[in-house]
Amino acid sequence: MFTPAIFHQPHTFILPTGGHLNYATAGDPQQPALLLLHGFPQTHVLWRRVAQQLGARYFLVMPDLRGYGDSFKPADEAEQAQMSKRAMAQDVVQLMQSLGHEQFFLCGHDRGGRVSHRLALDHPQRVRKLAVLDIAPTLDMYASTDMDFARAYYHWFHLIQPAPLPERMIAGDALPYLHTKLGGWGNAGLSIFEPQALAEYERCFTPATIHTMCEDYRASAGIDLAHDRLSRERGEKVACDLLVLWGARGVVQRMFQPLALWQAQCAGTVSGQTLPCGHYMPEECPDEVARLLGEFMAE
Repeated sequence: MFTPAIFHQPHTFILPTGGHLNYATAGDPQQPALLLLHGFPQTHVLWRRVAQQLGARYFLVMPDLRGYGDSFKPADEAEQAQMSKRAMAQDVVQLMQSLGHEQFFLCGHDRGGRVSHRLALDHPQRVRKLAVLDIAPTLDMYASTDMDFARAYYHWFHLIQPAPLPERMIAGDALPYLHTKLGGWGNAGLSIFEPQALAEYERCFTPATIHTMCEDYRASAGIDLAHDRLSRERGEKVACDLLVLWGARGVVQRMFQPLALWQAQCAGTVSGQTLPCGHYMPEECPDEVARLLGEFMAE
């Protein structure tokens, strides 16, 4: 297991409903808390460079989401409820409560951004400010799917196929598949990942994790959409201020209007900008991400 120097030793949180979350921390627990959520196909190690910049001002909590990294792999449930963003959000709320933080700043990249969005809707009293990195709202992205988007994000439609087809196809040549994902979406290939971080992502890309990753995407194409539609019907919006950052070379920049889409889903002030990078912003542009997060969260 790779533990970056800025991180405290990894911890294990036993969830009240069963299972466990692996998580790392950085900084002083007496400082304001910032919960950082990674995405596909990574782990909490994603935040190592951002943590170097923010660890002096915030208490950083960086879990592996359920189904990812060294966190538990939940048993399958109907409609993939076990990998719904609602369930994943509940996990990390309980983690933060266990650490004594009833309120916290929140930032999510990729799938972690979608968990963060659901957390802000389900637990508005918990989130002081929210930042999402390189995503538009899931419901809007699916609703505007066309040929160009299907080509660019083909994994959205491959991974949701019934089990075990995508799992078997990926497992047939797993590491090249992982490297293709990490090097794509406008990124500068694998050069942005130091060997220790890449080795950690490879270590965690096991058959069990591949399955729960697929279940994550199946949930996003089913139960998560149902939750999102119901929230919109009820007029539920993100209550706090929202920062939106996205990569200038990525799919979100090319195919969506992220600021406008997020403004429609937020009752607070929405700000944001592009950064000169691809999808994996915390690793390719860590200084800019950390600076903008710090400015946004400053009170």
